[in-house]
Amino acid sequence: MSRKRFKAEEIVNKLREADVAIAQGRTVATACKQIGVTEQTYYRWRKEYGGLKADQAKRLKELERENARLKRLLADAELDKAILREAANPNF
Repeated sequence: MSRKRFKAEEIVNKLREADVAIAQGRTVATACKQIGVTEQTYYRWRKEYGGLKADQAKRLKELERENARLKRLLADAELDKAILREAANPNF
């Protein structure tokens, strides 16, 4: 069975759908089955995206990607700085 990756907006919509089902008296297990995810996935999503709107979730993902990019740039710069410091040291 292939694994589906949901976009942030889809996750927020599925969480909202599950919340409606739970409010109608269904159990978490049946609500998860209805939206097509496992309970573990539901709780993980709820922890990360609970209370967010679709546009906020999209912005969160964009900021996470930007943060990862900046961390990589900083790591590269630190590596270059360490190499230059080592090359400038006359004691080999």
